[in-house]
Amino acid sequence: MFSIQNAIKLGTMFVLTLLISACDKTEESAYQPISSSQSPSLITEYVVAIHPLHNPQKLMELYNPIVEYMNNNIPNAHFKLEASRNYDEFEKKLYAGNFAFAMPNPYQTVQSLKHGYHVFGKMGDDDVFRGIILVRKDSGIQKVTDLKGKAVSYPSATALAAAMMPQYYLHTHGIDVNRDIENRYVGSQESSIMNVLRGHVAAGATWPVPWEGFKVEHPDMASELEVKWQTESMLNNGWVVHNDIPKPIADRFATLLFSLQDSEQGRAMLAKLPISHFEPATDETYRPVHDFLEKFSKAVRPVDY
Repeated sequence: MFSIQNAIKLGTMFVLTLLISACDKTEESAYQPISSSQSPSLITEYVVAIHPLHNPQKLMELYNPIVEYMNNNIPNAHFKLEASRNYDEFEKKLYAGNFAFAMPNPYQTVQSLKHGYHVFGKMGDDDVFRGIILVRKDSGIQKVTDLKGKAVSYPSATALAAAMMPQYYLHTHGIDVNRDIENRYVGSQESSIMNVLRGHVAAGATWPVPWEGFKVEHPDMASELEVKWQTESMLNNGWVVHNDIPKPIADRFATLLFSLQDSEQGRAMLAKLPISHFEPATDETYRPVHDFLEKFSKAVRPVDY
């Protein structure tokens, strides 16, 4: 006879099964594309993310045309651009596997390989990927050591061109980054520039792309600042794709991305970024970045590499 005790045992087992299943789903971090039934075929949504090169509004303005270009040329797929408020937010989502395609900075590109992604491309124009250090023209700062005892701004501790490379430059020019200056990580490229302009810091680090954009949009404010020092160049930002994305989708996305410069429409989109092209790359392409991170971690401050 089926007793009440048996019923309780079966009920308990059922609840435990549900709990275990829920835990498994919570811990699962692999990218899960969103599908919806749209006649006549099944449309899958893929999230595309760009690291915080600019504030979210500006980033959407510059990169959404490229995402819409993908939508117009890849059938049975829908691509959605996601902009993050700051580096921390972007990195949490990237490392959790929330993006199908992403354009991280070179440091984040190397780190993403540990979280289910692989490199398929990168920005061209490596010569522009360098750190620059801005000061006010009326600051009186002439040499690097004049920064001792003062504050310096950066977008994020994980910004390669706009934090690590400038800090390595300061290190090699007589500054103990951990003792001689106050490092302020202010969230975005624009914020780092504005901190210098408003006199909140003696100097601020960024890289040429946002600085050139700032000069175009705010010429009067930019005229109060000058690029005092710049670093050597490094590999530009990478393009990564989650390992779960179907190869035909990933290949078509890459083909379209790498041929933008071949059409008037594509060249117009690239000019707004501004870069000349995107190009193929692999995980191994970013070996020099890994080597720099190792050197930086030993000489300046510890970072994961």
